[in-house]
Amino acid sequence: MSFLGLGGSPNVSSQAKIQAAEAELDMVTGMFNQLVDICHKKCIGTSYNASDLDKNESLCVDRCVAKYFDTNLKVGDSMQKVGQNGAFGVNK
Repeated sequence: MSFLGLGGSPNVSSQAKIQAAEAELDMVTGMFNQLVDICHKKCIGTSYNASDLDKNESLCVDRCVAKYFDTNLKVGDSMQKVGQNGAFGVNK
């Protein structure tokens, strides 16, 4: 059976693209779940007294998310530079 029922078998590049998209989705989902877990533990108390976040919790979550993404970008940039320099054993 073909992908989306369009007839014929998908070519290798289409399957590679699908696998890459699935891997990226898994990575983004993992990052989101990690972000939620970290910021929830850090900012939200264990006793839920109100249905909404209070001001301090909301500010903490905002800052936590901003720091998480800032750190993630910095680590990604550093890893990319290391990879371009061939430090991972990748041949140029």
